[in-house]
Amino acid sequence: MPSAPPATAASDPTSTTLAVLLIGPAGAGKTSVAKYWADHRRVPTAHISLDDVREWVRSGFADPQSGWNDHSEAQYRLARRTCGFAARNFLANGISCILDDAVFPDRPVVGLGGWKRHVGPGLLPVVLLPGLEIVLERNAERSGNRRLTDEEVARIHGRMAGWYGSGLPIIDNSQMDVQQTAQVLNDVLARSIASPPSW
Repeated sequence: MPSAPPATAASDPTSTTLAVLLIGPAGAGKTSVAKYWADHRRVPTAHISLDDVREWVRSGFADPQSGWNDHSEAQYRLARRTCGFAARNFLANGISCILDDAVFPDRPVVGLGGWKRHVGPGLLPVVLLPGLEIVLERNAERSGNRRLTDEEVARIHGRMAGWYGSGLPIIDNSQMDVQQTAQVLNDVLARSIASPPSW
């Protein structure tokens, strides 16, 4: 993927081919916002969810909720490479993409560094980080293996706070619905296109 295209402050991120990585804890609304954003762009856009790709493995699925181990780590890495390949393929054919993943700031090599290697240097990361109470409420509405314990949600949310001071754009969508969050995401991306964050 080429570097982010040159742009001016007046750039319209809804009509530019982009690769966006939406980062956040479970319950932040990443998937809902990513789907809405992809559905309402002026250019063809794909949504690629790391969790969806991980769950392509049926028999032998290594559920991280059962304990993070070599198998879950290997399946996570394979899913990320698969997502990266898909993103590069979409981009090479003029289709934007938005990926979502719970990338931790204290694991840069497997987190942002891995995504940058697999997708390309033009990838634009944005952190979605609502307050803990909101994340807990949203997580309680989930089902199956996507629903985490309150303790796990709090632990993940605490680790995500490390993104503050990272230089990456952060959206606190605690008081926003999906549509409003997608609009703020467009505003953030317009600034990132004009002045890409260093990461």
